[in-house]
Amino acid sequence: MVSTISVIGLGKLGSPIAACFAARGFQVIAVDIDAQKVDAIGRGVPPVHEPGLAELLQESKGRLLATQDTEAAVRDSEATFIVVSTPSEADGGFSLRYAIPTCEAIGRALRNKDSYHLVVLTSTVMPGSTGGEIKSALKRASGKRCGQDFGLCYSPEFIALGTVIRDFYYPDFLLIGESDPRAGDLLSDVYARTCKNSPTIARMNFINAEITKLAVNTYITTKISYANMLARLCEKLPEADVSVVTYALGLDSRIGSKYLKGAVSYGGPCFPRDNRAFAALAARSGAFSDLAEATDRFNRAQIAALAGLVKSHQSGSLPVGILGLTYKPDTDVIEESFGLLLALELASANLPIVVFDPSADLPRAFAAHKSVRIATSAEDCIAQSGIVVLATPWQQFCDLASSAWMQPFRSGPSFHATRRVVIDCWRALPHLEGSQNVHYIRLGAPAPAPHFATATISAD
Repeated sequence: MVSTISVIGLGKLGSPIAACFAARGFQVIAVDIDAQKVDAIGRGVPPVHEPGLAELLQESKGRLLATQDTEAAVRDSEATFIVVSTPSEADGGFSLRYAIPTCEAIGRALRNKDSYHLVVLTSTVMPGSTGGEIKSALKRASGKRCGQDFGLCYSPEFIALGTVIRDFYYPDFLLIGESDPRAGDLLSDVYARTCKNSPTIARMNFINAEITKLAVNTYITTKISYANMLARLCEKLPEADVSVVTYALGLDSRIGSKYLKGAVSYGGPCFPRDNRAFAALAARSGAFSDLAEATDRFNRAQIAALAGLVKSHQSGSLPVGILGLTYKPDTDVIEESFGLLLALELASANLPIVVFDPSADLPRAFAAHKSVRIATSAEDCIAQSGIVVLATPWQQFCDLASSAWMQPFRSGPSFHATRRVVIDCWRALPHLEGSQNVHYIRLGAPAPAPHFATATISAD
């Protein structure tokens, strides 16, 4: 039975995972080459943005240590979880440039260990990697036999930023690709003592687990795109409403309601790249990749489609406000986010853009785009904009007082007030429906006739 765990990689997943294990009673040694992250963990301060992590670190005091010494952490633990980045490559696959050196360091530590040690790779990799380069690096550096002297498992997490802690404690299921039954048994026991529910554990060989990880996310992206396709259809048909359609669709147990929102394109650090990797894998293998490729094309096309909608409601050059630049609420990640890509698309058309997000590092994101203005608050973003797009449904945006939206836009004391256009990508502002003070457009339903947001010089 494992009682001490080392977690290598203190990024957006590794830090919460280490804290989750410690809070459930394991002794945890957290490892990262970044001294600032190690210091933060030592002080009980979250090194990354994740809701609930600060409280979890306090709960973990005395059971969570941090170090930059990978080999020492492995020697002093019984199981090691690898949570390092596997960046996307130009061909759609994933790079092992961080994973292999990590495995070599683990192997060096195992060389002088007599006891059986469990190594768990959680990072997403291309099928064939775990039983290939990963296992070879461990064996080569350790001089030990996989399946006898040490165990190896591939066990990627199906958790989302912003809800990492909840998803880790309450998974729908757990996926384990195992080198041998002993490794799978040990990892299953660790999960049983960590999870707060009783998830089904799917145990299999490495390559089936690797395919499953990509297949799950590719299926979800296809489902999201299908719902978005329905939304675009409903926008063209009188009295149609994608919320009504997807609600009924989700009642069918063969389909289910998750990810059937019908809104805007998916983004973030996992869905886009996993979908492309699946397509690349299929193409390399000589299998059809048409569905995954079509999903990716459709997803990318959503940015241009909404940019076109924005332009159709503008005459002149009034500022366009974009609320929400993270790919989802409760995270600071803007990687391939809808709001960010929309802002860049509109900025490339020389439209004046105003942006706000409560969490994202916007000065860094728009450092090369000086024409994009960064508002100080959601209210400030709205006040500066003749057209406002709700791109990410942060709860604080949805809770704004109606007056923040309904006050007429003025670009200066010498301009007439004009009724603001509000494009609600998530149908999260129902209180604006039917308002005479704003031109409210909700995606997934037929849009009202275009209202051109123009500024007219006045003698006032």
